[in-house]
Amino acid sequence: MRLSKTFVPTLKEIPNDAVVPSHILMLRTGMVRMLSAGIYSFLPLGYRVIKKVCEIVRQEMDAIGGQEFHLPALNPKEIWEETGRVEAFGDILFHVKNRDYVLAPTHEEIMTFHARNVVKSYKDMPQIWYQIQTKFRNEPRPRSGVIRGRQFLMKDSYSFDVSWEDLDKSYMLHDEAYRRIFTRCGLKFFVVGASSGAMGGTGSEEFMVKSEAGEDTVAYCESCGYAANVEVATSKVSSPERETESKQVYEIHTPNVKSIDELCEFLKIDESVCAKSRIYISNNQPILVLMQGNDEVNETKLEKAVGSTIRPAHPDELKEITGADAGSIGPIGFNGRIISDLRLKDRNNLFSGANKNDYHIGGIDFQRDVKNIDYADLRVVQSGEGCPKCDSKLEVFPAIELGHIFKLGTKYSESMKAYFLDENGKENPIIMGSYGIGIERVVACYIEQNHDTKGIVWNKALAPFHIHLISINPKNEKVKNVSDEIYDSLTKSGFEVLYDDRDASPGFKFNDADLLGMPIQVIVGEKKLKDNLVECKIRKSDERFDVELNNLHSKLKELLDSLE
Repeated sequence: MRLSKTFVPTLKEIPNDAVVPSHILMLRTGMVRMLSAGIYSFLPLGYRVIKKVCEIVRQEMDAIGGQEFHLPALNPKEIWEETGRVEAFGDILFHVKNRDYVLAPTHEEIMTFHARNVVKSYKDMPQIWYQIQTKFRNEPRPRSGVIRGRQFLMKDSYSFDVSWEDLDKSYMLHDEAYRRIFTRCGLKFFVVGASSGAMGGTGSEEFMVKSEAGEDTVAYCESCGYAANVEVATSKVSSPERETESKQVYEIHTPNVKSIDELCEFLKIDESVCAKSRIYISNNQPILVLMQGNDEVNETKLEKAVGSTIRPAHPDELKEITGADAGSIGPIGFNGRIISDLRLKDRNNLFSGANKNDYHIGGIDFQRDVKNIDYADLRVVQSGEGCPKCDSKLEVFPAIELGHIFKLGTKYSESMKAYFLDENGKENPIIMGSYGIGIERVVACYIEQNHDTKGIVWNKALAPFHIHLISINPKNEKVKNVSDEIYDSLTKSGFEVLYDDRDASPGFKFNDADLLGMPIQVIVGEKKLKDNLVECKIRKSDERFDVELNNLHSKLKELLDSLE
């Protein structure tokens, strides 16, 4: 393609609303333009990359027996009501004005709808169905360009099996396919254990890349490879042992003391003997959650322990439930379910709120004073804590989710009555899996990992074009004619060429070439043409060398082969 006739609106300056490298560079290279918050148009250069990612995805999905669908993004709301996910997604779900339809954030319901109408026998399975389709989620705070948007392109696939053992096979097929996809795209990724969230199910893994732009937080051990989303991550942390003698419960006047740090300063105690209290609401009932010191509540772990969705109690609810405001709440005298983190299990001589403003209680013995207390791992792990699998330390850092695979089991087939007859004629729910890849995220993550101060550094697999042909002075007749001949010849031979034939200064063209980042630059200038030479530059290494015109095709093929 000739740049003089191609819409590639590059920018010299960094846009004010862009912070992360991928967002900055996708705007500067003219790959995308924002239409509204979280909604982006992909321009010709960017869309070429999207199509290349999609083709890699299709090849690997087809290789494991996937069959491609194209499902409507506009869904009847009644189908989503069958699974209860209208409520589960809440405000994230886009509703059409007449409220009878929703814009799909994912397609479990629709795939299950089709399966229940046609998959009636064990002989009809296994099946793997997939699509690459636009999704919609009403993100309250879209950010980081295409990494977290309200409209996005996603590959989602679904497996349908007769047994849990067969689901394991389908799950592993996707796991292996995902590893091939991300490797072919040139991404450095790792796999973490994860929460299934609103998808539900019994097993879940995320494919992640480390990035400051990440919306997820991951715990990772470099020594043994342990990795988990902090929603489910665990660690080795020490806690004080139960003391030999328990003190009697006593009340302490603590005026204006609201936080753990303030309590420790006021009483001259260590935070490890403090039982921080939080109130959550589940099924309209209050739950008191106890954490050691400044440990944070992991709400995903709490939901798993409680067995239902939860929310923090509002300030006006705290006084009604406990008789006190935040900072003065505790387990003594609390009427309701109490659940504590494992670090406080059976501990004594603890301090907590008195359920009376400006008062705390000391000498609390959980075995003696707090009846019917439940224990679970509820805390958020922190960097530097012990790895649960080895003797090394964990690193906690932000990461971007590229893909997510779920063992859904029978969650959707049971709620939507998608049953099949087994070999004995017995009716059973279809056993399902769900597997997603964010197509635009693949592009953004590649850029996050492959850029320098000049611009993007594309590999062969994803580059919009493999060769950037630069005519130094197209006003010079010989330079123009040779450049045109090279472009025509390379294009006819199947090379993907972006030809900068614009009437612009060499510096401007060189800067644009480095910004756009095609793997190989071919530079045609009057001086070298006198010796029948052109200059080639490898964008990644900045290596430069001269090539004779009659050897250009073979040299470029050799270079591209080396970039595989």
